[in-house]
Amino acid sequence: MKIIKTLSLLLLLLTAASLEIKAETIPAEITPAAVSETAGEHELPSAIMVLPFIILLGMIATGPLFYHHFWEKNYPKIAIVLGLITASYYLFSLGDTHVLLHTGAEYISFIALLASLFVASGSILIKVDKKSTPMLNTGLLLFGSVIANVIGTTGASMLLIRPFIMINRDRIKAYHVIFFIFMVSNIGGALTPIGDPPLFLGFLRGVSFFWFVEHIWYIWLPTILLVAVIFYFLDSKDKSGSDTEKEYTGKIEIKGLKNLFYLGAILIAVFIDPAVMPWVPSLAPLPFGIREIIQLSIVYLAYKTADREILKDNEFDFEPIKEVAYLFVGIFATMIPALQLIAHEAKVFGESLDAGIFYWSTGLLSGFLDNAPTFLNFFSAEMGKFSLDVNKVEDVRIFQDLHPLYLQAISVAAVFFGAMTYIGNGPNFMVKSICERAGIKMPSFFAYMVKYSIPILIPIFTVVWLVFYFGKG
Repeated sequence: MKIIKTLSLLLLLLTAASLEIKAETIPAEITPAAVSETAGEHELPSAIMVLPFIILLGMIATGPLFYHHFWEKNYPKIAIVLGLITASYYLFSLGDTHVLLHTGAEYISFIALLASLFVASGSILIKVDKKSTPMLNTGLLLFGSVIANVIGTTGASMLLIRPFIMINRDRIKAYHVIFFIFMVSNIGGALTPIGDPPLFLGFLRGVSFFWFVEHIWYIWLPTILLVAVIFYFLDSKDKSGSDTEKEYTGKIEIKGLKNLFYLGAILIAVFIDPAVMPWVPSLAPLPFGIREIIQLSIVYLAYKTADREILKDNEFDFEPIKEVAYLFVGIFATMIPALQLIAHEAKVFGESLDAGIFYWSTGLLSGFLDNAPTFLNFFSAEMGKFSLDVNKVEDVRIFQDLHPLYLQAISVAAVFFGAMTYIGNGPNFMVKSICERAGIKMPSFFAYMVKYSIPILIPIFTVVWLVFYFGKG
C-alpha cells in the first residue's frame, strides 16, 4: 500500500499549501476557469522550463527499452524529482501558487477517478468460454467502444481487458491490445461527457450534455467502424492458435456483480460538483471536493469487500495504477510550462486559426500532453477568437450554438488523438501494464507510434480533417 501512503502525503501537502493562502486571494473553487482568470497576473514561464517535461517524456520512451531494470526501479523517483523541479520554479521564481494548486487538484481528481474505476472493475470477473475469432474480437471491441460512453473509457478498459486477454490466450499478439487501446480506451468515448475527461470539462463549462452525441456521432461512427474493419482484416490474417482442439461451451459467466453498485456510485459522483449542481458545497480552498472523497473511499471499500477468488482469477494487483499514479504526477507537474506557453500562443494567433488548425493542434498535443487541459486551453483560445469568455456559461452556450464546428473539432481531436501514444490517455498505460504483467510483449513507446498509431490512425484522422475541417472556419 506504498502508493496509497504516497498519494496521502501529496494530498496533505496540497491541503496545507492551500490553507496557507488567504481565502480572499483565491477564487471560490480551484478550477481551470478560476486559474485562467488569474493567469494574467503572473508572468509566463521561461521556455527552458519545458525541458523537465521533455526529459520525462524521453525517459518514458527509452527507459523500458534501453535501461529497463534501472527504469523499473527508479521511475517513481525520476517522475517526482522532475515534477518538483517545475513546482519549485513556479513557487520560488514566479511566485505562482495558483497554477500549482489547480494542477494538484486536477491530478487528485484524475487519479481518484482512475483508481476507483480500476479497483471496482478489477473486482468483476467476466469469463467468455468461446473460441477466439476475428468476428468475436471485433464485436467485443465495438461493444467496449459503445459502453465507454456510459462508464468512461477507463471503466470500459478495466472491465474488458482481462476477458479480452483470456479469450485470445492462445493467440494474443500486441496488435490485439493496441486496437483495444485505440477503440475502447480512446476513440469509443467521444459521445458523452462521461466518455472522456476533455468532454466532461466542456460540460462543466456549460456545454449541453447531449451536444456531443448530436454533433460527433456522424464522425465517431465511420471512424470506429473503419478502425474495426482494419482490425478484423489483421486478425483474419493471423492464423496462430486457430487449430486448437479445445471444446468450448459458449457460456458467458459474470461474477462480482455487486461491484456494479460501486461503478454506479463512481459515475454519479462525477456529477457531484458545484459547477453542475449548485447546491453541492465547495470544499475550497482544499484541492479536492466531495466527488474525490467519494471516489477515493470507493477505492478502499471496493478492495476490502472484493471476493478474493475473483481478484486472484483476475491476477489483480495495484502495480498498473501505481505506475500511472507516479508517472502522471510527474507529467501533470512538468507539462504546466508547456501548456501555458501553448495557451498564450494560441490566444495571440487565435484570429488566424481556423477549425482545421485547432483540430490538428489540439490532437497532436493531446497525444503527448494530458488531453483534458489541452482541450480546455484551446477551448479558451477558440472562444477568445469570437470575443467570448470560456468562464461564462452563457458565452459557452452562445459558442456551442453559433460556432459548433470549432467546438466539434477540438472535442473530436482531444479524444481521438489520445490513442496516439501510451501517455495520451490514462487508461492506455494501465492496459499496457496489465498486459505486460500477463506476459504479453508490448511494443516500446516509439514502436507503438511507428508501427501502429502513425500508419493506422494518422491516415484516418487526416480523412476526418479533409472531410469535416479542411478550409472551414
